[in-house]
Amino acid sequence: QVQLVESGGGFVQPGESLRLSCAASGSFFRINRMNWYRQVPGQRRQLVAASGNDGTTNYPYSVLGRFTIAGDYAKNTVHLQMNKLRPEDTAVYYCNVQVRLSQSSSVVDDYWGQGTQVTVSS
Repeated sequence: QVQLVESGGGFVQPGESLRLSCAASGSFFRINRMNWYRQVPGQRRQLVAASGNDGTTNYPYSVLGRFTIAGDYAKNTVHLQMNKLRPEDTAVYYCNVQVRLSQSSSVVDDYWGQGTQVTVSS
């Protein structure tokens, strides 16, 4: 099993910054991908930043240039630096990892953090 612990959410004013962190622990071979999603009540969970253990990153247009994902695959941690926050960034943010469970098998599985609230308001 894999456990994810998130931290760093909070309440900020528009234009300010927040940094979210997520640490993975448990029994697994390695992490293939680490991502951040967000969800607003009544809406589908939305990908806001993706990283791979090959160094690749991807962002949707809505956060491009404002959010930066930093995955440390040696320490099994991932951070999301969020700058120039807007009211529309208000949501619960979830850490997501894709894990290869054992060296002898290519089977992967997805795990989710508990979510952390980010509120942007004046």
